[in-house]
Amino acid sequence: MKTITSTDDLRLFCEAAAQYPYVTVDTEFLRERTYYSKLCLIQIAFAGDGKTDAVLVDPLASGLSLEPLYDLFRNENVVKVFHAARQDLEIFWVDAGVFPTPLFDTQVAAMVCGFGEQVGYETLVRKICKQGLDKTSRFTDWSRRPLSDAQKTYALADVTHLRKIYEHLNAELEKSGRSHWVSEELKVLTDPATYSIEPQEAWRRVKTRTSSGRFLAVVRELAAFREGYAQTNNVPRNRVFKDDALVELASTKPKTGSDLGGSRLLLREARKGAIAEGILKAVAKGVNCPADELPKPPKTRGDNAQVNPALADLLRVLLKAKTETAGVAAKLIAPSADLDAIASGERDVPALSGWRHEVFGEDALRLCDGEIALAAKGSQVKVVEL
Repeated sequence: MKTITSTDDLRLFCEAAAQYPYVTVDTEFLRERTYYSKLCLIQIAFAGDGKTDAVLVDPLASGLSLEPLYDLFRNENVVKVFHAARQDLEIFWVDAGVFPTPLFDTQVAAMVCGFGEQVGYETLVRKICKQGLDKTSRFTDWSRRPLSDAQKTYALADVTHLRKIYEHLNAELEKSGRSHWVSEELKVLTDPATYSIEPQEAWRRVKTRTSSGRFLAVVRELAAFREGYAQTNNVPRNRVFKDDALVELASTKPKTGSDLGGSRLLLREARKGAIAEGILKAVAKGVNCPADELPKPPKTRGDNAQVNPALADLLRVLLKAKTETAGVAAKLIAPSADLDAIASGERDVPALSGWRHEVFGEDALRLCDGEIALAAKGSQVKVVEL
C-alpha cells in the first residue's frame, strides 16, 4: 500500500482519479485536545482492485500541499463518496474553504435505502460486502509516525470497501427513484452555515431549566466568552469550563476571584488568569444587560399552540404505516416533536416539504384536514378516502 508524502505524487494520483466517475474518501483526525480537528491522514480510492487505485495521503509530511486533492474535490465530473461525511467536510471547509462536490454520503443513502437510522460503516461492509472489519486499530493516535502496516491496512479499508457499498446503494437509489431524496439531505452538509459557530449564539446549546431572561443573559455571555476563548486558543470548550460549571456560574454570579474559588464545578485552571478574568467580565455583562436586550428562551415545537393529542396519535400511526411501506426509518422523516407541531397547526415543518412530503407530508395534511381516515386491515394500516 502506498503512502503519498509529496505534492507531485499527490497530483499524479489525483489526475488518475479524475478519469473515473467517483472516488471514495475518508480521513483520520484528532480532536480530543483541540477545538478544531487536526487532520492526520487521508484515504482515497478510485474504482478497481489493484495496488495503485487506493492510497494513503500523509498531510503531516513536510512540504506536502493538498491543493491537488482540492482540485479533485472541485471537479464536478467526479462524485466524492464519504461515509458519515460531516466531520470530514468540516475539516476541509475550515482548513481550505473547500467542499467536495458532487457529494455522496453512504450513511444518508443507506437510511433512504432501508438500512435503519445512522447505520455504521461496519454494518454496511458486513451486509453489502459480506466481509468483516478488523477494528483493532480504531483507537490509534493518528498523529504519531511511523504508522504500522496494521494501522495503514485498517485505514485503507475505510475506502476500499466503500467502493462496493457506493455502487450498491447508488444502483438501489436509481432503481427506486430516490436519488433526489439523498441530494436534498446532503444540502445541509455543503452549507457553510452548518460549520459556523458564532460565540454569541453558543448559549442556545446549553441546557438549562430556567427561563429567566436575566439568567439567560449571563448564560449567553459566559457561553460566548468560552466559545471565543476556545476558538482563539484552539482548545476544546470543555477544557475552558464545562456546561454544568457554566450553569453554576450563571446561578451564583461571582463578582471577584475569591467568589470563583467557591465554585464546586469550575476547573482549577479556570479560577485564575485570563479565563477567570473573562468569566467575571461575562457575568457582569450579563447582569447589567439592558432589559430590551435580554435573550428569550428558545422556542420548542408546539409553543404558543395547543397540541391535539388524538390527532398527534393518528399522525404517529400514519407515519409508522408510511415508513413500513417505504422502508425508511421513521425518525428520518419526522421526530415526535414535529408530529406534535403538525397536530398543533404548525406547517413550517421539514416533514411537510421535499421528499418527506411525497412519503408522508401530503397524507399527513389530508389527515389533519379530515380528508382521509385510517383503518386496520389485518396487520396493516390503510388510508381511507372520506
